[in-house]
Parts: sequence; structure tokens; C-alpha cells
Amino acid sequence: MDKLVQLGRKAWFVVRVMSGYEQRRIRSYRLQLQQRLEQAQARKEQVRKQPEQVILSEVRQVVQQMQALKQHFEEAETAIEKIFNPIDKNAQMITNMQMEKEEAQAKEMAKVMRDQIKMQRELAMRTAESTAAKPIDTQASETAAESLPKQETGK
Repeated sequence: MDKLVQLGRKAWFVVRVMSGYEQRRIRSYRLQLQQRLEQAQARKEQVRKQPEQVILSEVRQVVQQMQALKQHFEEAETAIEKIFNPIDKNAQMITNMQMEKEEAQAKEMAKVMRDQIKMQRELAMRTAESTAAKPIDTQASETAAESLPKQETGK
């Protein structure tokens, strides 16, 4: 009986081959395999691109966070500037006042120095005049010359 079934199968195969049925079946099987292969390649490509997409999305997220942080820093900076602006103005006024005070002191010191130099010149001139015009009585002139510097230093 097995031989009869095998003979029937072979005959049926020959009929299918002759009719072209087997060829169409082989073609359809090949097409199915090709489609499966293409789908597998597409999935493989998608899986390969997926990490890239994940990385790109993470990079976008980081960039957005950085932009938000930058904006936060800018807002904080403007708030700090608003807070310190009056303090800066006060500090500027204080430094200006100190500079003016120092300039006034420098001018006053310069004036005092000029006056002192002027007095020293006058003293030198008097001593020079007194030595140039010595009277015959040298003792009287020496006592007068000695009394002048004492009076000047007393001023």
C-alpha cells in the first residue's frame, strides 16, 4: 500500500510540474522568502538606527536643558544687577567723594609747600642781604642776624 501511495505522489508531482503549478508554487515560495528577507533587513536597519535616534533625542533633551539653564542664569543675572545697581551707585558716590577729598588734600599740601618754600626763600634773601650789607660794627650786625632767624622760626 505504501508503494501505491508513493506512486500516486510521484504521479501527482509529475502532473503538477507539467501543468506549471509546481513552478508557480516555487516562485511564490521564493517571493515569500525574499519578502521575509527584506522585512528582516528593514527591522535590522531600524534596530541599527534606533540607537542613533535615541542618542539624537537625548542630545536634543540636553540642548533644551542647557537653553533653559542659560535662560535661568540670565534671569538671575538681571535680578542680581537690579539688586546691586543701587549699591554700585552708592559705592561710586563714595569713591568720588574720597577722590575729591584726596585731591583737595593734595592741593592744600601743595599750597602749604609753596608757602613754606616762599618763606624759606625770603629767609634766605634776608640772610643774604644782611651778610652783603654788613655795617662797620660787626657785633651789632651779628646779633641782628641771629635774632632774625629766631623770629622767623618762631612764626
